[in-house]
Amino acid sequence: AAFKAVMSGKQVAFLAPTTILAEQHYKNFLNRLGDFPVRAGLLSRMVTRKEQNKTLKDLQKGQVDILFGTHRLIQKDVVFADLGLLVIDEQRFGVKDKERIKELRTSVDSLSLSATPIPRTLYMSLLRIRDMSLLTTPPIARRPIKTVIQKYDPDLAEKAIREEVARGGQVFYLHNRVETLNMVVRQLSSRMPEFIIESAHGQMNGEDLEDTMRRFIHEGIQVLVSTTIIENGIDIPNVNTIIIDRADMYGVSQLYQLRGRVGRSDREAMAYLFYPNDETLSEVAIKRLQIISQHTELGGGFKVAMKDMEIRGTGNLLGKEQSGQLASVGLDMFLKIL
Repeated sequence: AAFKAVMSGKQVAFLAPTTILAEQHYKNFLNRLGDFPVRAGLLSRMVTRKEQNKTLKDLQKGQVDILFGTHRLIQKDVVFADLGLLVIDEQRFGVKDKERIKELRTSVDSLSLSATPIPRTLYMSLLRIRDMSLLTTPPIARRPIKTVIQKYDPDLAEKAIREEVARGGQVFYLHNRVETLNMVVRQLSSRMPEFIIESAHGQMNGEDLEDTMRRFIHEGIQVLVSTTIIENGIDIPNVNTIIIDRADMYGVSQLYQLRGRVGRSDREAMAYLFYPNDETLSEVAIKRLQIISQHTELGGGFKVAMKDMEIRGTGNLLGKEQSGQLASVGLDMFLKIL
């Protein structure tokens, strides 16, 4: 779509939720474009101020065809000469961001990509406010991810890590509290001193994060203990085991996204979803874990999103809630009003 827009003389904005992801899309795109006369630019906190200013100037003159970036793209100082297409990867944007994006695209085509659309977006496409197309065929030789859901067990976690490293793979260990990340790294290191175990989170400075991710991608680190910063679209085919600590704390589509970080090659991947021993889970948490365990087949994201919509409600098309029940009006009445 982006290539077609550029060939028709228009500019393209490609919006991604995280710096790592924006950079990955940018690099993949450059590889795919090869020798075609298309100029791409990147805006994110990894890019120096000087380069950003140059990109912005070129953009206004129409000398940049495709601009990749994070939320930085929807700030006021980013001016396009002739924007024709907006591509949004992942529904990680709040309603306010989306309003700003809408201002950009009064006469712009837009393409939103997501494995698990949030209830409100999904509902809009079911009402035909938006067109929807589904990709239901997995890549060749992809295998479903084996999902294990159980109480937290450090021995099982260690066994999982050892098995993955033994077959030449790497592991994501998800722990979503920055304060205690290093403690987890120390615990794992004391059990497995022979492995290189490091941490990554969004509060690190750009260079350190980039350095850690680069070493992980090039297999210099066996286990990466991280927060949900890895949730969106990071593509590292050699990582085929993910361990999620406190899986009861995440939403359905989050769990689905996180599980989708593994199993990106032809090996069978493993996902371990642990919940705490000593706490009783809420009814909603149990429902969420059930949904995840039922939909392990490839391309199940759409079904997961539908279930998510059942649990969380369809949100509010006229206001900014992205989920919630329309109890006060009743659905039929709400549809009539719409």
